[in-house]
Amino acid sequence: MPSAPRLYEIDVVRILTFACVIGVHTTSHTVASDDLGLYGLLALLHFTREVFFALTAFVLAYSYFSKPRPFVRTVPRRLLLVAVPYVTWSLIYFVSSNLRSPHYTLGEATVSFLQHLVEGTAWYHLYFLLVTMQVYVLFPVFLWIIEKTKGRHAVLLAVTGAYQLVFTWFLRYSPHSLGWIAENPKSLFITYLFFVFLGAVAAFHAREFLAWVRAHRRLIAVVTAATGLAMLAFFGISIASGVSYYRAGTPLQPALMVWSVAVGLGFLALGTWWSDRRDPESRIARAVTVISDRSFGIFLAHPIVLWLLLWVGDDWVEGHVPTPWLTLVAYVVVVLLAYVVSTLARRTPASLALAGRPFKRRPRPAREPVAG
Repeated sequence: MPSAPRLYEIDVVRILTFACVIGVHTTSHTVASDDLGLYGLLALLHFTREVFFALTAFVLAYSYFSKPRPFVRTVPRRLLLVAVPYVTWSLIYFVSSNLRSPHYTLGEATVSFLQHLVEGTAWYHLYFLLVTMQVYVLFPVFLWIIEKTKGRHAVLLAVTGAYQLVFTWFLRYSPHSLGWIAENPKSLFITYLFFVFLGAVAAFHAREFLAWVRAHRRLIAVVTAATGLAMLAFFGISIASGVSYYRAGTPLQPALMVWSVAVGLGFLALGTWWSDRRDPESRIARAVTVISDRSFGIFLAHPIVLWLLLWVGDDWVEGHVPTPWLTLVAYVVVVLLAYVVSTLARRTPASLALAGRPFKRRPRPAREPVAG
């Protein structure tokens, strides 16, 4: 059976999502406490985790539905591609966070590191990988549910969507009601359950779904813009009610769930527009393919680049670049340097550990025979 045809529109969604992840982190580390505009931008950018997990589920399900294979063959390989960089970068970030003020004995450091591994807290972005591994392990269950609800997928999404709104309402307004779950909800797959099913169901109906997106790009653009304005209005109302700038745009709240669906559709609409006009021989097409390949490595490396930029050298950059320009400068520098790190990693045997991609040696050009 042939492999599933590549969906170039997904490359665009992946690149835009990871670009916005970096935007979240650079903004949150450089925004001035009274900068309402940047906090509003941050509120809009906080959709990334939901779109990321919908994208992950879509890619997994699309691959399976296009070419079904036993999970005992596919899941271990996919887990390896995430688990190895997860452990590697957790160790890198754990060591980095203790360079300036080491305060552990070797035994204490080992216990602390293992705890971070279990909780996905070695650095602020690594929970993405921990949840991804949870989704990989449980994906046979998700697919079984999708198969069993064939013909009733709208009901499945309605139920899980209602769950998502209720769950995030409790996280936002009554976290104590959830007990230990509220202590670190971002590291649990149940926090993103609707988006996992959304991505998987979209993959099940990929042909019809992508055709619908192509036929309704203008409508999707209008809905995305309107939802974004509504999100900003909710952000402003929250602030007027006495909520802090950051908490008004906190990631896990019902309003963000609605916005995440809209912006995910918007990204996909852009992706279909690009795919329909893509020239395989163009430099832009090759660049998009390369950047998509590097995106995971960029994601893994960008926080350490940001940390080095802002804190090494006695905060020199923060002291010499005024806000809000600091956010823009930091973003550009972090993206470029993280790309360099990912590219260098892809060309070494450490590619799997540092960039989440298997290392492939470049074939050497054949030598021409010497004339005798």
